[in-house]
Amino acid sequence: MTDLPPFAAPTAVSFVGAGPGAADHLTLGAYRALQEADVVIHDRLVGPEILALIPATATRIDMGKEGFGPSTDQADINATLVAAALTGARIVRLKGGDSGIFGRLDEEIEALAAAGLTFRILPGLTSATVAAAAIGQSLTRRGRNAALRIVTGHDMDGFAEQDWRAMARAGEVTAIYMGKKSARFIQGRLLMHGADAATAVTLIENVSRPDQRIMAANLATLPEAAAQLAGPTVILYGLAPRQATQALTERKEARA
Repeated sequence: MTDLPPFAAPTAVSFVGAGPGAADHLTLGAYRALQEADVVIHDRLVGPEILALIPATATRIDMGKEGFGPSTDQADINATLVAAALTGARIVRLKGGDSGIFGRLDEEIEALAAAGLTFRILPGLTSATVAAAAIGQSLTRRGRNAALRIVTGHDMDGFAEQDWRAMARAGEVTAIYMGKKSARFIQGRLLMHGADAATAVTLIENVSRPDQRIMAANLATLPEAAAQLAGPTVILYGLAPRQATQALTERKEARA
């Protein structure tokens, strides 16, 4: 296996994953990139704790996109990114979570490549891993699930093409991003393909932030639970909060 050569020119843009919100989840490499940045172009999901780490000397540009709401057009984001990088400034493109998971990273990389600009990617913690940690669970477990699905509920056309039968199997775990508004659609598809209505579902709103909220539900109550949440939410299908799992086990043992 041949090692990839280093960049031939200084990197124009650093794509930095900010994690889901808390500064504790920022990587050291991401922190260093922020401290060295001349310009930080960030999205709306970057937490205030992370934004507070941007030096006062850096120019901040908010290029947020909101699901089913007001958004900056992707073409405008690409153009802003290229224009900033062409000045020779050190640019950080700061994205919530991990840049490579539902972050339109490829589109922005392609815009840079078309302009002859270089880049590097500094991965961040994605919301699913932090959400699972918040409920005391692992996303994979020997004997339960040897695979993990991360899907989006935002793109209804693409979401309709999921392998619903596989997702519906007992023991499977799926992290669903941007799935609040499509919760009833998700529920219907899974039930249609044989899922048990009692399958555990946990919704984690504002993952890792001070206003984080954890809601234990099941597939039967998923739409009603989702309707109670307003902030960015990760749905962990197939997982219950560890405390709830222990309580259920204790009740079953007491009845035995």
